[in-house]
Amino acid sequence: MTRRRVVVLAAVLIALALIVYVGAPYARATMFIIRAASLGGRAEAFADREARAVVVQPRHQVTTRYGDVQAQLYVPEGTSRRTVLLVPGIHSMGIEEPRLTALANDLAGAGVKVMAMALPDLQAYRITLRGTDVIEDAVTWMSKRPDLAPDGRVGIVGISFAGGLSISAASRPSIRDKVAFVLSFGGHGDLDRVMHYLTTGEAPQVPGLETHPPHDYGVAVILFSLADRGVVPADQVVALRAGIETFLLASQLTLVSMDQANATFAKAREMATMLPEPSKTYLNYVNDRAVNKLGPALVPYLKQLGSDNPAVSPEHVSRPASAPIFLLHGSGDTVIPAAETALFSEDLRRKGADVHVLLSELITHAEVNKAATYIDVLKLVHLWAQVLGK
Repeated sequence: MTRRRVVVLAAVLIALALIVYVGAPYARATMFIIRAASLGGRAEAFADREARAVVVQPRHQVTTRYGDVQAQLYVPEGTSRRTVLLVPGIHSMGIEEPRLTALANDLAGAGVKVMAMALPDLQAYRITLRGTDVIEDAVTWMSKRPDLAPDGRVGIVGISFAGGLSISAASRPSIRDKVAFVLSFGGHGDLDRVMHYLTTGEAPQVPGLETHPPHDYGVAVILFSLADRGVVPADQVVALRAGIETFLLASQLTLVSMDQANATFAKAREMATMLPEPSKTYLNYVNDRAVNKLGPALVPYLKQLGSDNPAVSPEHVSRPASAPIFLLHGSGDTVIPAAETALFSEDLRRKGADVHVLLSELITHAEVNKAATYIDVLKLVHLWAQVLGK
């Protein structure tokens, strides 16, 4: 048994012993985390037996101001008092992304209905104001359905950049009273601050937190977004974006098939050879994961992203959501640094928000997969118990 499994198992046993004192939400949270962490062995077998059966319903359409958006419901057996809108981050697979479908199943197994819905712009590698509008419209749509919102309210769980957008949406007057809670999983408060980190490697210093070199995925997404903002000539934008999109797809395929991923990486390299300058150099930077070269080249263009708008940077919202706000972040995150959540939580508290924060060694960017102490596990159980009790 690995150190991680020994540590997590010890924490699980302690958590189970506490269940008789703290009640059902902690039991549900413990079982949820065991399954989400893919702990294996008897602990996961027990958690699987205790989880509710889940029915994944056929895809349906959610009406938004920009047209219909595909969504999928995960419905647990028995009664359920809460439905959660689960929104993935920047990923072309959207609601088909394997980690997202696993999380949706695990949450539904813990007794909540889950509606997974990808934001079209995030799926197309763009962080825009429209993403926040779509979340607002989805919450409005869900709140009108008694089968999804018996009390007229729903929870929101936003992953990565969808986390920040979810908090921005939850602050809007039209849905303030329709949100039971909002959880940002590895999300942001100030988009401009994150863009600066991804391109320069510089993040605000927060006591107890280490700044790690940024992941290459982030700067590739920034280049994709800025390609038509003067980074390359207009007649090169389409081909450059196609090359970046191929690289990003290859990165995503590493979770599915390394053979497919490697073939797609090779295709992205071949595409670079056919590009004129400066697109050829930029795509080579992407393929070589040369953040130290590509990042500084993009810094002069960052202001064109409109990152100071409250719709994409919730720290700029003057009146935050009235519902409880949960901020969960991996302390070693290299896409959105943990310092982001530390600073954002302080801003929310100054504005009077009901905010709950956990910077955890147990997770990376937006998944549970690191070795940690039993204290880390218990803290994670505590946070999810609060969420599942809302």
